[in-house]
Amino acid sequence: MINAFYKKYQKHFDVSENNFAHFVMWGCGGICIGFVIGLVGIAFHLALEWATEFRTAHPMLLWLLPFGGLAIVLAYRLAGQEKDRGTNFILVAVRANEAVTLRTAPLIFFSTVVTHLLGGSAGREGAALQLGGSIASSFGRIFQLNEREGRIMTMCGMAAGFAALFGTPLTSVIFAMEVITVGVMHYSAIVPCIISALVAAGLSQAVGIAPTTFSIAHIPTVVGLENCFRAAVLGVLCAVLSVLFCIVMEHVGGAYRRIFKNPFVRVFCGGCIVIAATYLVGCRDYNGAGMNIITQALQGDAKAEAFLLKILFTALTLGAGFKGGEIVPSFFIGATFGCVAGPLLGLSAPFAASLGMAAVFCGVTNCPLASIMLCIEVFGVHGMAYYALCCAVSYMLSGYYGLYTEQKIMYSKVEPEFINKNVH
Repeated sequence: MINAFYKKYQKHFDVSENNFAHFVMWGCGGICIGFVIGLVGIAFHLALEWATEFRTAHPMLLWLLPFGGLAIVLAYRLAGQEKDRGTNFILVAVRANEAVTLRTAPLIFFSTVVTHLLGGSAGREGAALQLGGSIASSFGRIFQLNEREGRIMTMCGMAAGFAALFGTPLTSVIFAMEVITVGVMHYSAIVPCIISALVAAGLSQAVGIAPTTFSIAHIPTVVGLENCFRAAVLGVLCAVLSVLFCIVMEHVGGAYRRIFKNPFVRVFCGGCIVIAATYLVGCRDYNGAGMNIITQALQGDAKAEAFLLKILFTALTLGAGFKGGEIVPSFFIGATFGCVAGPLLGLSAPFAASLGMAAVFCGVTNCPLASIMLCIEVFGVHGMAYYALCCAVSYMLSGYYGLYTEQKIMYSKVEPEFINKNVH
């Protein structure tokens, strides 16, 4: 009887056995990747915190920014990585299984810390994606994984790097799975990505690095049509702002390359321009990542021109060849814009700042699910209907623009149509 039962359901047993074997394999792999990249992420976080504090205490370091840029370009040249494409290359590595050299990790670590230390305007999460992706991709080659397994391993590294630095493991997982091919998510990566992200985030918290969370005042507790309309209008404005950010980043970088053919001259002159811009505006609010300004905006205090100046400073810094991420600058831009525009629409400044932060992030990354999850992990569950609406509107109306030119939009944003096109 037992033999007859087994023969009847043998194929189901075989599938279950195969799935369990993959679960064990990816469970162990996720733990290993999360542990290794978690440790690297902790070191990266501490290095950036030190760089920010040291720069704040010694403002004259800004004058060394052009020379720091020369050191960055020289490091990439000596490592044979002159044509490095940053986060774009990590996206290609997952989609087309291109090899990512391990040299990317120390290079992005060093160059991002130098950029922050000397006053360049850049973020950190984009650099964390490169750190995690390059290390995990190297692990895949060491363990001789096949093409499909190598892609999953790289996504695990991306999720772990983001989670270790920002303390939002679920957002990290969804972002790593969503950002590569918008509209098509590789659910085969969900278990290892979750495990690696949780391990990395847990390690960060274990050493005292608190996850990034904010308590937002005046969030509406009841869903009302009037506030829905206001949130939707803010989403429209954030979509326009997202497109502006992407266009400025593209054109400033292109102008640098046309005017300064030599990368050493380009980065040196770019550093000088950032110094001049800093003294022209008369403050240091736009140097570094600007997490303190984001915090102030989410408390209801922001300068009216802050979002435009952050766009300019970030484009001048990254376009010249300095390294870092674009995600935290998008948080800065969205939070400060929302804080200023929200009260004009009848929304409280702190709540509008949080809406703007999520909606601009959504518009420039084309990741609505990750943006909504970010709101849950960073702001809590209250007001989720408004966050989801604002992000959805921003996603739809930001068109096919994005910060990552190698990102593919698989389906149209307005029709159920397969388009498979790169963002602008």
